[in-house]
Order: sequence, then C-alpha cells, then structure tokens
Amino acid sequence: MKSNKYFLLFLLLLLFSLFAGCEKTPAASTPEVNVWDLKNYDASKVSKLEIEVYHSPTCGCCKKWISHLEKHNFKVIDIPTDNMDPVKQKLGVPAHLASCHTAVIDGYIIEGHVPAEDIVQLLTERPDIIGLTVPKMPVGTPGMENPGHKDVFSVFSFEAPIDPNAPAGKVSIFKHYEKY
Repeated sequence: MKSNKYFLLFLLLLLFSLFAGCEKTPAASTPEVNVWDLKNYDASKVSKLEIEVYHSPTCGCCKKWISHLEKHNFKVIDIPTDNMDPVKQKLGVPAHLASCHTAVIDGYIIEGHVPAEDIVQLLTERPDIIGLTVPKMPVGTPGMENPGHKDVFSVFSFEAPIDPNAPAGKVSIFKHYEKY
C-alpha cells in the first residue's frame, strides 16, 4: 500500500515535469483593427487643404494623430512647438477645452484628438464656429488608441465669446462617441 502511494506520487511528478515546460503555441493573433482607419468619406474635400499642426516635439500621441490625418489624405504641416500655451492663447482656444495639440485648417481650429471624419464634416458643413475640440486626452480617440479600452467621449464645437472678457463662447456637442 505504501509502495502504491509512492508509485502514484512518482507518476504524478513525472507527468507534471513532462508538461510543466510545455508552452502552448500561441494562436495566430489577429492584428488589432483601428476603428478610425475604417471611416469612409470623400477625401477630395481635404486633399488640397493644408492642416497646420502645432505640438510638443516629444509628444507621441500627437505624432500618432498626425499619422491618422495623413492616412485620411490630409496634407499636414508639422510644426513642433516647445511651448503650446502661447499658440492656444493666440488662436483663442479656451483653457477648459484644451488638449495636447492644436491645428488650423481653412480658418478653423482643431484642438486635440478630433477624428478626421469630423474635420471633413466640419469642412463640408462650414458652420459659424471657431472650431472643434476633444478636451483632455480620452483613451480610444485617434492617436490615443489602446486595445481593450475606449473612453466615451464627445467632439465639441466652440464659438467665439460674445463678451470679449468671457473665457469662451457657446460650446455644443458636435458628435458623441459611445460605441465605436
């Protein structure tokens, strides 16, 4: 009886040692699909327009957003800028709507990680606003992709303040992203 216990213990240890070093072969991984690369729109609306993008030279997400624009046929003028505050102030970006990079296209201000499709919509509809913004840096926006996590976010339009002493004019939701 004692020998049966040792034999079973030996057999279990042998089996364990045989399979302990085995690694499962990873399944062929499917590359993460970038939802922002699947958007369809008329690229001719932006192909002739230049978009000036001001950003910190060390900001990786800004560079990714620039790549997002280039993939969508925008002609990007890349302007690395060490101090973004004066740029934002000069262009009239309200502090509470600020993000990491600021762009200008055809007289409109684009602040933060605004999807290319929304910029095209802006240029198509041409509303009487100063620009569009995605305040802060929501995860999942173009340039801020993170597989497995996407924040709910909104793209806001903003107008010039009626009172020149006011910090901002009217702010409205241009587009809301919940399931994207």
